[in-house]
Amino acid sequence: MLTLISNAEVFAPQQLGLMNVLIAGEQIIYVGMKRPDLDECLDAMQFDLEGGRLIPGFIDAHAHVTGGGGEAGYETSVPAPFLSEFTTAGVTTVAGLLGTDDLVRTTSSLISRLKALHAEGMTAYGYTGGYHLPSTTLTGSVKSDIVHVEELIGVGEVAISDHRSSQPTLQDILKVASEAHVAGLMTGKAGVVHFHVGDGPRGLELIRQALATSEIPPRVFYPTHVNRRKELFEEALDVARSGCTIDITAFPVEEGENAYSADEALLRYLETDCPVDGVTISSDGGGCLPVFDEQGNPVGLDYARASALPETLKALVENEVDLARSLPAFTSNVARVLRLSYKGTIAPGMDADLIVLGEDNLPKHVMARGQWHVKDKKPLIRGTFE
Repeated sequence: MLTLISNAEVFAPQQLGLMNVLIAGEQIIYVGMKRPDLDECLDAMQFDLEGGRLIPGFIDAHAHVTGGGGEAGYETSVPAPFLSEFTTAGVTTVAGLLGTDDLVRTTSSLISRLKALHAEGMTAYGYTGGYHLPSTTLTGSVKSDIVHVEELIGVGEVAISDHRSSQPTLQDILKVASEAHVAGLMTGKAGVVHFHVGDGPRGLELIRQALATSEIPPRVFYPTHVNRRKELFEEALDVARSGCTIDITAFPVEEGENAYSADEALLRYLETDCPVDGVTISSDGGGCLPVFDEQGNPVGLDYARASALPETLKALVENEVDLARSLPAFTSNVARVLRLSYKGTIAPGMDADLIVLGEDNLPKHVMARGQWHVKDKKPLIRGTFE
């Protein structure tokens, strides 16, 4: 199947101007100003965007594809998000993980869900383990899981500075990071440890100690939720300067709350001297958003949605932040830290994961692996049981 997208204002994520994009199967094979002259016998599907903006599909580095939660009773386990909950939000690649519940929900069930999403048309990878150390695994070790299971590319989300964590020590952190790193070297996979950072006052102390006392490369340490407290965000900027990639979560922030919304956090990051490719934004989609009192009792409950990603991009655009400046945190930066060399950019040889932005700055049409999943904001392809 050939698909020609013509007269597109392409952000690749850098702005290329008005371009034509030719897709064969699941791959982009041409991007250029000249419109390809295709023989009618090729029966190519053609779409004239008339100057509409074409951007790479979002890569969501942190989503609970099996559902999250469970920390306020069995009835509070969040159901697994359906395929179209990701694709209508422009997410064409997802990295799934386990959180607080890494006992009822297992690495095996995570892998099964990743395979299902892939079969339904999007790209899905994941992390072995969960909040607690030693990590829950499929094959007996973190290293073995990453080496032997195609979908698994790192470890996470390992909880630190959180009352729900296993209260890991520095040695615990160094052990799991070394296993992830070596497995990444053996396979060419990301080999990162994706850290859930809670509200605790220790913040990123364990990561800073690991950077100071070991030879493990900074890129292995990939903390998320760094915008949940303003003080934590300032600390995260320092580890970003050290070579870590930090992940901003697109969760709701109330007025007056001691936190930064994802759009504000990214804007603050881009105004610093931190590496421009050292920041990503994820949705925590399917994850629980509990509120606890001082004794650790749940007093509020909601769950995160993948739609937070496009809403964050919309807020940035409407705050007059240039698309080419903000898009890498949703696309190419994520591809870099997760070592997905064929994702995150609109160029020949890359996967055909694309979003057409509407006039409202939200995804209007979405293509994943060369197939249109969403047209005019409505899903054309749905999950098996939607």
